[in-house]
Amino acid sequence: MDKSVSQDDQDSGFYAKHKKVYPREVHGLFASLRVIGVTVLLGLYYFVPWMYWNGKQAVLFDLPNRRFYIFDWTFWPQDFFYLAVLLIIAGVALFFFTALAGRVWCGYACPQTVWTEVFLWIERKVEGSRNKQIKLDNSPLTRYKLGRKVLKHFLWISFSAWTGFTFVAYFTPVDQLAASLWNLSLGPWEWFWIIFYSFATYGNAGWMREQVCIYMCPYARFQSAMFDNDTLVISYDPERGEPRGSRKKGVDPKSEGLGECVDCTLCVQVCPTGIDIRKGLQYQCIGCAACVDVCNEVMDKMGYPRNLVKYTTLNALDKVKTKIFRPRVVLYFVILVVLCAGLLYSMATRIPLELDVVRDRNALYRTTPLGYVENIYTLKIANKDLQDHTYKITMTAPFESKFILREEQVKVTANLSANVSARIQVDPVNIKAMSEKIEFSIVAINKPELKATAKAVFLGPKPK
Repeated sequence: MDKSVSQDDQDSGFYAKHKKVYPREVHGLFASLRVIGVTVLLGLYYFVPWMYWNGKQAVLFDLPNRRFYIFDWTFWPQDFFYLAVLLIIAGVALFFFTALAGRVWCGYACPQTVWTEVFLWIERKVEGSRNKQIKLDNSPLTRYKLGRKVLKHFLWISFSAWTGFTFVAYFTPVDQLAASLWNLSLGPWEWFWIIFYSFATYGNAGWMREQVCIYMCPYARFQSAMFDNDTLVISYDPERGEPRGSRKKGVDPKSEGLGECVDCTLCVQVCPTGIDIRKGLQYQCIGCAACVDVCNEVMDKMGYPRNLVKYTTLNALDKVKTKIFRPRVVLYFVILVVLCAGLLYSMATRIPLELDVVRDRNALYRTTPLGYVENIYTLKIANKDLQDHTYKITMTAPFESKFILREEQVKVTANLSANVSARIQVDPVNIKAMSEKIEFSIVAINKPELKATAKAVFLGPKPK
């Protein structure tokens, strides 16, 4: 294969070397919303592991013991369907908001966007504005440049390490994790995930940035399937802006045969992915609206109306009425409401108690010395409550029988389980079928509304 690269291929960009994007700092409504989003989301991420609730860590995913603690709720492996429903809700919500408002998730709430904003803020504090950063990178290596670069990466790595530590704190109690880290006695998996998550944060937010959004994120590729002409997107109004060109402040653009775009390229300079919004809707656009804020600043200075670049729809640009409540948006909304209502109702009415019955499989049944037919069962009681409870155990059957327990009441510690052995003995004359349905019940002595039942079968010989 010829290793030479043609000029056409170079011009087309297939072999273009990556150029670092230096997003210019911008102020405005959407920039403020983005700062609020970053502050709230990162505040929750870093603060929640340090929250305590009823004497324990408020949110903890205890994988070794297979317990998920979220405030007053404790979820066990049997509650996995809640996670499945939550993921479905997240997917439907993504479809709904994308069909309605474009890539609003990418612009304000995506982890890649959130952490990149912090890394950009650190970079500006250390190296200065966009122009200063470009000048510094193009200058020869000096003591000042080396010092700025070392300080920036030190802060990046420190922030990334704190991010990795916080991530593991959701799976290992944070006080225990901090003590182990201080003593350098962390387990191998804890070391692995702290280092891995720190490296991922440092690499994605510090180095790769827009490349993650453009080349790695699948959402940018399939978003077009959820867009239509009524989807709210960031667009440049060519009817107002073209033909573009520079001019002095206060000049009437029509007298110069120009549109309102002064071709300042600030919309390109503030874009975190380095695109030119004036070229139309592009998959690289993450919907951060930085170009909207900076263009409005320019329009204000020039004395022109705002929103040359704005949130709008393709239909609106074509002077066609925008339809907000269209079929798929309504469908997404209805599905989302139903799923959320169902999940909330299920969790609100959820009983933190579970009873499973396992029948002894070593024998179908056995005959006691007194001639009774006996079945043996193991009752597995899972106390998912935050308090210890003592449970009373009963059994109901459609025939006369003896229900034998070592003790009729059993105490189960909070968030733990206990096994209880039970035997049922039946006089053969009372057996009407080889298999009979029975039911076990348990109820908390100090909390009668806390109860659970489980069905089982009693096996015996063929009736005479």
